[in-house]
Parts: sequence; C-alpha cells; structure tokens
Amino acid sequence: MEVRARAPGKIILAGEHAVVHGSTAVAATIDLYTFVSLRFPTPEDNNDALQVQFKDVDLEFSWPVGKLKEVLPELGSKSASTPSSCSLETTKAIASLVEELNLAESKLGLASGISAFLWLYTSILGDKPAKVVVNSELPLGSGLGSSAALCVALSAALLSLSDSLKLDFSHQGWQTFGDSELDLVNKWAFEGEKIIHGRPSGIDNTVSTFGNMIKFRSGELTRIKTNMPLKMLVTNMKVGRNTRALVSGVSERAVRHGSAMSSVFKAVDSISNEVAAIIQSPVSDDLAITEKEEKLGELMEMNQGLLQCMGVSHATIETVIKTTLKYKLATKLTGAGGGGCVVTLLPAYDLVLAGTVVEKVIAELEECGFQCLIAGIGGRGMEISFSGFSA
Repeated sequence: MEVRARAPGKIILAGEHAVVHGSTAVAATIDLYTFVSLRFPTPEDNNDALQVQFKDVDLEFSWPVGKLKEVLPELGSKSASTPSSCSLETTKAIASLVEELNLAESKLGLASGISAFLWLYTSILGDKPAKVVVNSELPLGSGLGSSAALCVALSAALLSLSDSLKLDFSHQGWQTFGDSELDLVNKWAFEGEKIIHGRPSGIDNTVSTFGNMIKFRSGELTRIKTNMPLKMLVTNMKVGRNTRALVSGVSERAVRHGSAMSSVFKAVDSISNEVAAIIQSPVSDDLAITEKEEKLGELMEMNQGLLQCMGVSHATIETVIKTTLKYKLATKLTGAGGGGCVVTLLPAYDLVLAGTVVEKVIAELEECGFQCLIAGIGGRGMEISFSGFSA
C-alpha cells in the first residue's frame, strides 16, 4: 500500500515583521502543494533501508535501518500520539548522519530539511524500512512556506501508517482528517519546523495543516474563513535573503526610532485586522466582491509602504510593484522581504476580461527573469490519499 499526502504553501496577506513586535498578522494557504508519498517494502523487495528521494533538488539518500538503530539512541522510545522535541543528543546524532551524506556546497542549505525528515520519520515510525518520495510545486526558500508544507505532508503520511490514527484506507481520492488528528499532525510538523528554523512562529505549519486563513498575534492563533474568492499572482524574484538578518534589522530600527516604529507597528496591526474583517464579512453579489477587492488592494499597498519604512523592501520588489502598478494592480512583499516573493491581487470578478492584463504583466515580469505563478488563496489544508489497499 502507498500513502500520499499533500500540504499547501502559504502567503502572509498582512502583518509580516510587525507581528514580531506584537502586531496582528494574517496568513492564508495558496493552492501550490508539497507532496509526500510513502510505501513500505514487500517481502519480495528484500529491502531493509529507509530511502528518501527529493525530486525537485535531485537528491536521493538511503540509510540501513541497522545503522539508524545504532546511531539514534532514542529510536523506538517515542509515541507517535505524543509529539516531543528533538533532544540535544539526538540532534547531534542526526547531524552526524547528515554529515556523512557529503552534500555539495550548493545543497548545504538543505541539511536542516533532511535532519527534520530523519527526526520525524524515526520518531513516528521508528526503524521501519520504507521508500519516501518528496516533490513540490513551491519554490524553496522564497517565503511561501515550503519547509512547513514538507513537515505537514510528511507528518500526515507517517501518522497515517502509525498506530496512532484510525483511518479509512478504502476511501477513494483525497481526504482530510478530523480536527483532533489535524492537531496531532500540526504538533509534529511544528517540531520539524523547529529543527529547520530554530524558533518558528507556528503560523506556516498551522495554516498548511488546517487550511483557509489564520490570524496570529502574540503567540495566539485564530483560524478564520474567507467568504470571497481570492486569486494572487505570486512572483518569485529568485533573490536569496537572510530572514534572520532582516528580522534583526527591523528590531534594530525599532530601538533607534522607538516612537516612530511603534506607530508603524500599530498601523500594521490596524491593517491586518481590517483585512481579516473584510475577508470574513458576507458577500451579496459581484459588486460587493469588487468593492472588497478594491479595499484589500488599498490595504496591501498601505502595508507595503509600512514594510518599506521597516527597511525590508528590495530593488527587485520595487521593480515588480512598478510593473503591476501600470496595470492598476496592488502588490506587496510576502514573508521576510529582501527578495523572495511578492503577491499581486488579481480581480476575481472577471478573470476572463482581466486575463489579457495578467498575461501582459506576467510577460513583463518574466522578461526580468522572475518566476510567476497564479494561485488561489484560502483553500483547503492538508489532505491524504491511499492506493493499493486490499481488504
């Protein structure tokens, strides 16, 4: 039997950076996914190893289960129904396994993701041999939550074949879990995110697990639902950035200009709350949708202006903004800034009419070497499917 799980990426609609300083942020899923498939070997396979293939980065690794038992002292002692953090001893042991892979210098940034994979797999399924394949529609390291989507999809696939969940393997097509099962997936995914990012907020894995949208403030997450269709043009500028340095830069500016930056953060908080209110309010007809889109576009532009005040914009971001502004489309960065991705609100009321405009925008942006993706916003979260099941 093979299990396949998928988890969506995310965008920050409003509030990035300011959220670190107590403001509200709003995050939403995008319908671009990371997929994880998992299959246990049959006796005929004669395979006693854990194999993983990361298709998008052309990497494949294998560890004999005997080696995993030897190196990981806590292997088999975990309960899949009780998520726990990776101990210092296990962290060092996993690091030694990853070091032995001799990753090329260009792939060293993937080491933390491989470590998270090993931790989640061995914590949930112990020393069972398996073949795991990972592929994704999300560009890596671009602020779209690719690491969280990996941790969520992986946790879901692993838990579905553990003893902690009771599922209907005969169900055809994609299915989701109940809230308690989703909560378990989310907790394990958060542990994986901690290995990759150190001190993640929990926003990315939560919205990827549960879907739709969330509000986040001072450690408190609230799930919200959109009452209007939203589509975004996501532009990946393929410019690397250091998230930690950008966050530190905002904090340093807040120390130097306390009163001014406090006002900036307060304004961002107001914008985030207004965005959430607009998204959740009832929609009566297409005219109401149009009015809401206009308000959201204005709020996005205001938020972008405040992000510029924080010092996290970038020349490439400004290039995208100038291009989309020619077509009266609102754009803001999403995530850390300093490169990464920006999002542009597309009119949902008449995409046929707007199609020619969008095509022109995409053509101009792609001429600059950027990658453009059109994504629906606020859709479903983690889902799973089974194949090859026999009763």
